Amino acid sequence: MHLAADLPPHRGRGGPGAGPIALASALLRRENHRRRALACGAVLASALLLVATPRFRHTPALHLFADMRNLLGVPNTLNVLTAYPLLLAGVPGLVLCICGSGCFGVSLRWEALGWFLFYAGNVAAAFGSAYYHLKPDDDRLIWDRLPMMISSSSLLSILVIERVDERIGLSCLISLLSLILLSSACERVLDDMRLWVILNFVPCIAIPAMLFLFPPKYTHSRFWFLATGFYLLARFEGLADRKVYSVNRYFISGHSLEHLCFALVTFILTVMLSFRNIKIARDS
Repeated sequence: MHLAADLPPHRGRGGPGAGPIALASALLRRENHRRRALACGAVLASALLLVATPRFRHTPALHLFADMRNLLGVPNTLNVLTAYPLLLAGVPGLVLCICGSGCFGVSLRWEALGWFLFYAGNVAAAFGSAYYHLKPDDDRLIWDRLPMMISSSSLLSILVIERVDERIGLSCLISLLSLILLSSACERVLDDMRLWVILNFVPCIAIPAMLFLFPPKYTHSRFWFLATGFYLLARFEGLADRKVYSVNRYFISGHSLEHLCFALVTFILTVMLSFRNIKIARDS
């Protein structure tokens, strides 16, 4: 008796390759659900933080930095001069971005746009920060903040494009740039800095989290960890401006070191882009 031959074929067994294909499809769906859950969780956490945080207003103390020395007739000399390494680190990367993806290891169109905005933000920050520190006040503050916010938001979006999905990363880039403009409007019109604070805080959490949660598409991913370490160090030095200044016996302030660390981040990422290659082939 050949009972097995009389049984109808199972619907889940479409052929010898159907099992692995179905498994891969299920894993892909699970991964997509995880990505959406992480994205929704991040958005929800940011919204809750915005609501729970008390209103931040402009105060004159905002423009009082630890090191306000006037050397060689230049007000706030070191805070002005340490902004220009951002120019030295940003211009080569910006030129190479303009030359095309052949100069850098960039395989996706919107990823190239993200890197262009990152380097353009650094170049603009060199001039904007120097302009602000020559005479710190509310009117000049936007020229210091806006370029660096564009740069950090572009960096976060680049990671999303590279490690999650190109379309999601592009949506992230557009959303963050829109929120940056909205935060500037809230700051100027409503005298409310909450959104600006959150937009500066989110990359400090999201970038390290993505480095650990999602696999890299390219080689030399260790440069991401090195650059992220200096990025977080820069943020810490900016917050601990006076403390850092007193610890090193009033040689250089935390804010000036913040400028130098941001320039180092740009240099490290430029080196990474110059040497990396595609590690994981992925359709986008």
